[in-house]
Amino acid sequence: MGGSAPRRDRHLPVETTSFVDRRGEQTEGRELLARARLVTLTGPGGVGKTRLAARIAARVERAFPDGVRFVHLAGLHDPALVPLAAADALGLHDHSAQPPLDALVEQVRDRRLLLVLDNCEHLLPACAELAAALLHGTTGVRVLATSRHRLALTEEHLMEVRPLPVPDPDGDLSGADGYPALALFADRAAAVVPGFRLTAGNRAAVARLCRRLDGLPLAIELAAVRLRVLGVEQLLERLDDRYRLLTAGSSAALPRHQTLRAAVDWSHELCTAEEQLVWARASVLPGGFDLETAEAVCADGEEVRPQEVLEAVAGLVDKSVLGRETGPDGVRYRLLDTLRHYGLDRLRRLEGEEDATRRRQRDWMQRRAADCERAWFGPGQREIVARLRADQDSLRAALDFSLTAPGERLAALRLAGTLWFYWHACGAPREGRYWLERALDANPEPTAERARGLWVAGLLAGATQDMTGGLRRAREAQALAEHLGDRAEAAHAAYVIGVIRLFGNELPAALDHFETSVARGPVPGQHLSLHGLDQVELACALGFLGQADRAVEVCERALRLCEEHGEEWVRSYVLRMLALAHTVKEDWDAAGRHAREALRLKLAVNDVTGMALTLDLLAHIATRAGAHEHAAALLGGADRTWADIDRDRWGSTHLGAIRRDSGERASDALGRVAFERSYEKGGALGLAELVACATEDEEPQPPAPARETSGRRSSRSPQDGTLTRRETEVAELVAQGLANQQIADRLVIARRTAEGHVERILSKLGFSNRSQIAAWVTAQN
Repeated sequence: MGGSAPRRDRHLPVETTSFVDRRGEQTEGRELLARARLVTLTGPGGVGKTRLAARIAARVERAFPDGVRFVHLAGLHDPALVPLAAADALGLHDHSAQPPLDALVEQVRDRRLLLVLDNCEHLLPACAELAAALLHGTTGVRVLATSRHRLALTEEHLMEVRPLPVPDPDGDLSGADGYPALALFADRAAAVVPGFRLTAGNRAAVARLCRRLDGLPLAIELAAVRLRVLGVEQLLERLDDRYRLLTAGSSAALPRHQTLRAAVDWSHELCTAEEQLVWARASVLPGGFDLETAEAVCADGEEVRPQEVLEAVAGLVDKSVLGRETGPDGVRYRLLDTLRHYGLDRLRRLEGEEDATRRRQRDWMQRRAADCERAWFGPGQREIVARLRADQDSLRAALDFSLTAPGERLAALRLAGTLWFYWHACGAPREGRYWLERALDANPEPTAERARGLWVAGLLAGATQDMTGGLRRAREAQALAEHLGDRAEAAHAAYVIGVIRLFGNELPAALDHFETSVARGPVPGQHLSLHGLDQVELACALGFLGQADRAVEVCERALRLCEEHGEEWVRSYVLRMLALAHTVKEDWDAAGRHAREALRLKLAVNDVTGMALTLDLLAHIATRAGAHEHAAALLGGADRTWADIDRDRWGSTHLGAIRRDSGERASDALGRVAFERSYEKGGALGLAELVACATEDEEPQPPAPARETSGRRSSRSPQDGTLTRRETEVAELVAQGLANQQIADRLVIARRTAEGHVERILSKLGFSNRSQIAAWVTAQN
């Protein structure tokens, strides 16, 4: 196949407050990146390195056809996870047997992209190793880093991020409004005192205050919040008093790092006792967190009760200590890294507090993981995936604490094992295996937790092509579970043994294995997902061996189980197996219908490997239906998706044979030039666009005849057009008041695709606005 086309992705942080322009620094950073492959923004805490990096990245993104990706490192403490965090940010789901850093470099070797490494200072050796590997192993990857200290690589170009310039308070202030420091203060002040602006009467005081704060953006933002209770002159007077006390009468100015510390100290002292304690306890939470997490971690039932946490969180948001942001499951909160380290320092001054708080955080993550596992075989999988991805930093912190704190090691094995479905279903086998192997090494005792951890480690080893290691772990798990009399864990281990045999091309043995498992039925305590997957693998073996009718029967039983529970992930595999069985029967219409539905569900739960396998199958179906251009586009998209997983396709030789046949048929039918053109178009699509391209059903569906309502008709009559099934579905969502992005999310399609549907509906029906679509839909019902 030809090389995959570039696919631009932009994953930059969402700005929740306005950005005070640093045009000079933005230009300097852009020019540095144009001539250097590694640029590091350095400067003190609170100076605005992260915001500036995001702005520079946004300005240069057109130069990187394969995307701009942001790696948040502030919540990471284990150096071994740095390449995994980078791979995750890049959308890579490595299933190879290579070391993580080698695999990452191999996957991006031919790409032109910008990787932003944010907050490197506490992981300098690991970040330097990552940057060096990318610089030496690729030609089109550039790195923009933010750090209080340089990475110390010879290729590194440094750019110092300075505090914001401040005008002379005693000089000419007629043009002072253009100074970024004053503009920042005015912007943040207006957020707490509506209508506040710089005037001739307050410019000098604001300039003096900003100068006192050394032009540090974080210090200025914290001070501006005080305008809720103080005037500018009062604020300056109080700040002057504080600084005179700190310098003990000396005329020497405070060093810049002490200036920020003094500003944060002052904000801390203005908090209530409950707010101070919540700030300190919340500092163990890296990344974002929701209110439930804050209540579980910050409330101890004595000094702070759960009902008091909300009030404290609201107070900390008001004081700009906590940032408020929108998450996948509602409002989430975040401590800036500087303020989190300050809170952690305060927490460590309180005897026994840090361990107690981290233990509450770990226990809460265990409860959340267990709740998610119990609910996994059900209708809420999309929400579970989104929540656990949002909690990723907190899960890592809980695992790290359990593995390093005395007496907590078994809890690490319990949590890592509970998350089996997340590691396996959501494309994180590398990280899951990393935590499990560490936890297994720390817990050699024959416990139920070890039995669980062994088969999960085996499952993830198989997913990363270590079939020998996976089989060894699974057999060890089965033996231990049988010794403990744990039938559920023994059944789980048996599933892993069977699936490794299946994808090791031991088809008759795999068939016998899964026929026995399915005939036995679920044992008490066995997770229904794995019982459902027993049936999926049985159908797969039957399909590969040409027993299509039996495979369909098995799939239909499994489908009923999934539909009964509202489950989507296993259902997506059942649908894919149904499609595979129908290809054996050469019923291409049924095969295509089931495969398209499987692909939609796999996108919803971010099952990237499943998407790649299903795209291969859809390409095969398209070639048999004569849609060779469509097949070539699907193959291009599949190749790009596989490149994000493993350059050597994962799976059995039977799957590889299906894919090779598709490529040869499409290329022979189209000719090389036309094939490459369609192939490259498919490779340029993002996953959501690719799934939309693969799953759109354009069979016409005539609209129902319009009915009179209340003696009136729509102001414009529909034209003689017909709507497809998908357009009818979109029209109904428009009538419910959903915007284009909401429609796209609901139908798991790209926003651009949703917009195209709405435009076609308007055109076909002769309407000019969405209200007319809504009225028309109402008239049909």
